[in-house]
Amino acid sequence: MKKAIYPGSFDPVTNGHVDMIVRSASIVDELVVGVLNNSAKNPLFSVEERVSMLEEITKDIPNVTVASFDGLLVDYMEQIGASLIIRGLRAVTDFEYELQIAQTNHRVSPAVETIFLTTNLKYSYLSSTIVKEVAAYGGDISHFVPEQFIERIYRKYNIVK
Repeated sequence: MKKAIYPGSFDPVTNGHVDMIVRSASIVDELVVGVLNNSAKNPLFSVEERVSMLEEITKDIPNVTVASFDGLLVDYMEQIGASLIIRGLRAVTDFEYELQIAQTNHRVSPAVETIFLTTNLKYSYLSSTIVKEVAAYGGDISHFVPEQFIERIYRKYNIVK
């Protein structure tokens, strides 16, 4: 049984993230969406809020669970019995960074493998950072995030739409 993790900050969850989750869930037996609790970042949403949003959006995908973690990803993977990391690649610049991380993870924990999935072309430009930038100025984010999260994102910026 192949258990994989799709790790990220998911701050906020984008349509690109959802696409990666759906596609990843179709190729592994069990997928854990791992929400990183990174104390070095100042997130828009709390870890609990991000986990809740991901649980809401994945509730109909039976082999997906959502959990938060901190520390080294490979240590968390050992705790949950996962052997695969799934990462999305939008561009060549993503590959350079992700390859370095994948090689480091494999060196630290030789049982860990990383699978790279290219993003759907319609989301190849999309990132949580872009969503936050557009939302902060009251721009239209309806093409970037699941509909049920739009109002929550604007509220974080005290914007009523």
